[in-house]
Amino acid sequence: MALPSYVHGASDVALFGDTIGAHFDRVAADHAEAEALVSRHQGLRYTYGELAVEVDRLARALMAAGIGKGDRVGIWSPNVAEWVIVQYATAKMGAILVNINPAYRSFELEYALNQSGVSLLIAARGFRATDYVAILHELAPELAVDAPGGLHAQRLPGLRSVVLLGPRQDPMGAAWSWDELLAMADRVSDEDLRERASTLEFDDAINIQYTSGTTGLPKGATLSHHNILNNGFFIGERMRLTPADRVCLPVPFYHTFGMVLGNLAAMTHGAAIVLPGEAYDARAALETVQEERCTVLHGVPTMFIGELEHPEFDAFDLSTLRTGIMAGSPCPVEVMRKVIDRMHMTEVTICYGMTETSPVSFQSNVDDDIETRVSTVGAIHPHVEVKVVDPVSGQVVPRGETGELCTRGYPVMLGYWENEEATGEAIDAARWMHTGDLAVMREDGYANIVGRIKDMVIRGGENVYPREVEEFLYTHPKVADVQVIGVPDPKYGEELCAWVKLKAGERATEDEIREFCRGRIATFKIPRYVRFTDEFPMTITGKIQKYRMREISTKELGLESAAGIKTA
Repeated sequence: MALPSYVHGASDVALFGDTIGAHFDRVAADHAEAEALVSRHQGLRYTYGELAVEVDRLARALMAAGIGKGDRVGIWSPNVAEWVIVQYATAKMGAILVNINPAYRSFELEYALNQSGVSLLIAARGFRATDYVAILHELAPELAVDAPGGLHAQRLPGLRSVVLLGPRQDPMGAAWSWDELLAMADRVSDEDLRERASTLEFDDAINIQYTSGTTGLPKGATLSHHNILNNGFFIGERMRLTPADRVCLPVPFYHTFGMVLGNLAAMTHGAAIVLPGEAYDARAALETVQEERCTVLHGVPTMFIGELEHPEFDAFDLSTLRTGIMAGSPCPVEVMRKVIDRMHMTEVTICYGMTETSPVSFQSNVDDDIETRVSTVGAIHPHVEVKVVDPVSGQVVPRGETGELCTRGYPVMLGYWENEEATGEAIDAARWMHTGDLAVMREDGYANIVGRIKDMVIRGGENVYPREVEEFLYTHPKVADVQVIGVPDPKYGEELCAWVKLKAGERATEDEIREFCRGRIATFKIPRYVRFTDEFPMTITGKIQKYRMREISTKELGLESAAGIKTA
């Protein structure tokens, strides 16, 4: 009889009972002369000792600006050194950091600031083609008034102060510059900061991250010191990080991938983080690994694909790479093999999780055999429980059967910020977080994610998991990337549609792709529709937006009537 799909990460390594600030102070003292942070595009370098000075200065400045314990401080910026300083400073003086997606525009920014009650916003002046200052002036015309620190905006009633990164530039009105904020630190003593830190508890909320859900307004996943400090530590343990490691981070800080899998995993092991640029660029990542002799590289699959497909890939020396993380979306087997073989990342790991679970609950081990590392998301993390249940009955399914993955333990968020209804829908009475992901647990407890409950395609009564079809199509010699979705069909309910990105210089036809499938996978799994594309709709973190693909394909294929969509 098969074992139930339940696993618990028993461990002899205890959880930390620290706040992030206290833990950072100990690491900084132990590794004061070691490099902690390199921002290549800014030309900045900090040792742990130097970083600690900057963190304390900003923590005291925030206190001087009137930020109290539990107040919300927003950060709206791409990857810069100041982001890291803000992360640790807010944790040290007890503010709750609200991560704001750099891609947000006025509507989304207004919602996030008001829903979380941000009282002080730290913002870049802009990102790519977006003028942040213009958006802020649109939402708060009061910024034009020359009264720094005295903002009372009608559309942003909770916002009291705005800090713009970089030196002061006129006209700025009621916004402080970064240097003006830091200059306020002298009003608060080191003893005042120590006293504030002594009032903090590791279960205090420390971070709000807005989920990028496909329906409805974003929800603010609220995480504690205990959640993300411990998760970062055990992520680093799986990669066997040491103070000698240098972590190249092309992933965004506003997401848990950057600030937990990157920053906190490195900090808890005394390792350095290296920023290639404000945002992902394949060449910049490759140059940074080579120039900074990085041993670790993180990325979502599309980032690794971009690096591997870069026309000058072979010109870069990546021999220092050892490990890293490929996560954020399903990791194609063929891409994983190339990362191991061509990028020297023999100990690369796969992670699985979600923002609401801090985020990682499964991760492969660096010494797992290649087949295990490429075909699963790894083993359960220490001190975490997971079960796989029937989505309808809620009963635990036997190992080897598909069901919804649920997580319990220290990583589960405190809840959605000021949204008890959504929290209750996600976390049940026994504190299980219902992920919405479909998984299969193997006999050895390792797990494989086969899709989202909402992504599963039901074709003529047959359940089809897009991930399985994608993995098969990745083996086509001309295919660089592929995503499979379901589109409406009047006869079968749904049919498969494959969005295919070909390798540079390759050509193919729809019939060629379908012919490749015949006789090798079940007929009902062969995509009826094939769409060739150069890019997929995705979030700034590299997550594929399959709901947008469904919308686009449904319209392009003229299937609105089959979907029950009224057309003019």
